[in-house]
Amino acid sequence: MSGKDAAVDKIITEAMANPSPAKSMGDPGITPLSPSHTQQSDTEEMQSGPSCVVVVAIDFGTTSSGYAYAFTKEPECIHTMRRWEGGDPGVSNQKTPTTILLTPDRKFHSFGYAARDFYHDLDPSESKHWLYLEKFKMKLHTTANLSINTDLHAANGKRVKALDIFAYALAFFKEQALKELSDQMGADFDNNDVRWVITVPAIWKMPAKQFMREAAYKSGLVSRENPEQLIIALEPEAASIYCRKLRLHQMVDLATQNTHNGCSPTDNAGAGMTQGDRYVVVDCGGGTVDLTVHQIRLPEGHLKELYKASGGPYGSIGIDYEFEKLLCKIFGQDFVDQFKIKRPAAWVDLMIAFESRKRAAAPDRTNPLNINLPFSFIDYYKKFRGHSVEHALRKSNVDFVKWSSQGMLRMSPDAMNSLFKPTIDHIIQHLTELFDKPEVNDIKFLFLVGGFAESALLQQAVQNMLQGRSRIIIPHDVGLTILKGAVLFGLDPSVIKVRRSPLTYGVGVLNRFVEGKHPPEKLLVKDGTRWCTDVFDTFISADQSVSLGESVKRSYTPAKPSQQVIIIHVYCSERESAGFISEPGVRKCGTLRLDVSGTESTAPRREIQTLMQFGDTEIRAMAVDVSTGRTVKASIDFLGH
Repeated sequence: MSGKDAAVDKIITEAMANPSPAKSMGDPGITPLSPSHTQQSDTEEMQSGPSCVVVVAIDFGTTSSGYAYAFTKEPECIHTMRRWEGGDPGVSNQKTPTTILLTPDRKFHSFGYAARDFYHDLDPSESKHWLYLEKFKMKLHTTANLSINTDLHAANGKRVKALDIFAYALAFFKEQALKELSDQMGADFDNNDVRWVITVPAIWKMPAKQFMREAAYKSGLVSRENPEQLIIALEPEAASIYCRKLRLHQMVDLATQNTHNGCSPTDNAGAGMTQGDRYVVVDCGGGTVDLTVHQIRLPEGHLKELYKASGGPYGSIGIDYEFEKLLCKIFGQDFVDQFKIKRPAAWVDLMIAFESRKRAAAPDRTNPLNINLPFSFIDYYKKFRGHSVEHALRKSNVDFVKWSSQGMLRMSPDAMNSLFKPTIDHIIQHLTELFDKPEVNDIKFLFLVGGFAESALLQQAVQNMLQGRSRIIIPHDVGLTILKGAVLFGLDPSVIKVRRSPLTYGVGVLNRFVEGKHPPEKLLVKDGTRWCTDVFDTFISADQSVSLGESVKRSYTPAKPSQQVIIIHVYCSERESAGFISEPGVRKCGTLRLDVSGTESTAPRREIQTLMQFGDTEIRAMAVDVSTGRTVKASIDFLGH
């Protein structure tokens, strides 16, 4: 490597360490100079251990959230947050509901049980002015063109900025965690001594991950000037890191339903995981189900991803939607919609009552499940329809839901199980497709984690599907698995050495036009030279293996020597290959900007070197003008366009 190359690499490495979002402008005017696929591994440049005192992980879930932490001096000792005030029957309250309440003038009031209880106790005439939100995390997954300005709807139908809500929630957790740490230390704990970790589903696209980072900046969790203080962790990866460390007494093997299984309780997990063992982690949360396939590489126990993360919006809130559909069938969609807006606190009550019965559903259950209908539901229905709830049930021809004299909806076990069916069917279909993939063979263990993994109906369905092909393991503290794994990830982010790219990424470039090879409609003549436009130059393909710290390097030259600003648009596709950026399925997803003004170059052709890292949970990218050594500190902006 020449001295100049070494200098450029040093500049690039330093710039990569400090990503900052670049904004998008204009159109690409770049031609490839050396479209060779050079890859270098900068593993030694990657952050190794944390330079912090404590790692705090926030599991920001769809239905419930929490935090955990560990001091870097005692990495084996993971502390889960203090018990919360409040709590529901039949629900362990180590985590708190992901619910937030704003005052009528849109100021943060409370989060979790406190928000729910306060909202519930408000007089209906008052509560309609307060802004109450729950299950709002799913909006980041379901919004196609997510931006900083995306809105959410509160229970009373009013719109609020999603970024504000996420920032309020993160600020709440920051305050709680720092307060707990300060109490432990007997002195004010400095936020600069914390490395923060936020968990997100692995199937989230880049805009959603960047959105979380933007919310963290807005909340004051970390500053834009110090982006490395925050790590985005992928939920099933965190679970995987925790699961491979499990001792046998910390989990249940579904096949035997016992905890020990003939080995000593101190044996390491995976009930004896060895070099090369492959396992699947199925993270079943409130909003999404995420599947990851990992292989253990000893002696260090590093992990390698064997197939790109997959899954979908098949979390346990799907069962709540089915229950809502059932209520609409019995009482009418018009009534349910009206009731939710007019009596939002009573609606929340009804869903809490349903939640505790939902947890009692089991394959072998024979006695019915009773769900309390709030008085205001019964009362409001009579005013709305002019007849009783009981009358509605009788004439609704939903025969497996009856009215009990104690003022409850009485559901047969079959009725409850049918509410689970669509969601569980989705998960099983997805698992079946995953296990049919050639890369996913010889799977020794399947770890079921996340809150929904506690469902006996889901456990039975997974057992029936696998037919003994893999051992199904459920950690004891299944709802806290991700939280604890995220702390371990924050302590050592380099534990996952190889990932799979979820999408194909590349840039749009001009190539010399070749008759017969390039379509005539792509011909562009510029200053006498014939160019082919819109060529997709692939950086990395979907499902391609990529190592941590591995970089894809490209050199480009401006199409015109006089160009002052070079804009490099980044495109992505779900397909493994693409010829042109105009093909169906290829979309612009981000932008890099390189300002080359004021750097007069004597070089006959200006060389712009672009370097991108794909092996981490977030994509990092930058570019450098080789002749002047000027760099652009840039991560791709996925929210700007």
